[in-house]
Amino acid sequence: MNSPEQRVPRHVPLVHLLRDGMVEGVHHGSVIALAPDGSTLFAAGDPDVAMYPRSTAKPLQATAMARLGLRLPSPGFAISAASHSGERRHLDAAAAVLAGHGFTAEDLGNPADFPFDPVERDAWVAEGRQPAKLAHNCSGKHAAMLATCREQGWDPRTYLDPEHPLQLAIRATVEDLTGQPVARVAVDGCGAPLFALSLRGLARAAAKLATAASGTPESLVAQGIRQHPDLVGGTRRDVTALMRAVPGLLAKDGFEAVQLAALPDGTAVALKIADGGDRARPAVLAAALAQCGVDAEVLEPFTSPALRVTEELRGRPRAA
Repeated sequence: MNSPEQRVPRHVPLVHLLRDGMVEGVHHGSVIALAPDGSTLFAAGDPDVAMYPRSTAKPLQATAMARLGLRLPSPGFAISAASHSGERRHLDAAAAVLAGHGFTAEDLGNPADFPFDPVERDAWVAEGRQPAKLAHNCSGKHAAMLATCREQGWDPRTYLDPEHPLQLAIRATVEDLTGQPVARVAVDGCGAPLFALSLRGLARAAAKLATAASGTPESLVAQGIRQHPDLVGGTRRDVTALMRAVPGLLAKDGFEAVQLAALPDGTAVALKIADGGDRARPAVLAAALAQCGVDAEVLEPFTSPALRVTEELRGRPRAA
């Protein structure tokens, strides 16, 4: 299979922002939903163009580490796949992964940062605390990367190098799960290699994790995410609330308004909002999941009266 084409995405209008019944703003983007057999349930926009998955790649990266032999308790895999809010439970979970493999927070290769959640950040600053590596929303992933290096006997000091054995193994797993070669290698905001793929590939990977047989590396990651949605996001995060609301749902959000979600039967959704803003993302995901059979009443808290999805997402599914 060829790698996704690198070009300007052909996004389409997905959400209208309304004020007093008139369209005030338009959010463009792309979305795809796959049936359990991998066929396209519906698609809008440009789901096959190359894009950066940002933190939605974390479950794939965690799966690669599980395939390499990393074994963690369920909370450890959840924090490994997390973009956490920086709450105490998140810092403790990431620290536990580090301590269990002989590392400290100073060994993390991600930048120092304040907690991602505004409430947590304000409290942190009010206490006079400085940015910290453990507080960075990607610290769980980096802790798992260090732990995997320790398990494999690889140099942990260079684990972020794209040519490091760890990153080469992660790339191979990403390509296996998505069913497509990586289109481009960049650097994510946390300093880790970032592999460009398509929304279709991302949805395909999410489906494989959601339907993995018990005991497999994929199932270890999926189980961690499902059992500990509070660690994957946080108290005030929509991704956590959504997994609590929809039984068995596996979901992960990412910067620049990327999202994946997969139901237990393998029905999977992946989306990207063109402007990178999060306002439209939950509404698009809710509309897509509704078309996949999730009860609209359960999804209502993730919608807004001011946002109206376009015809592409309102009961008119079509093949890509």
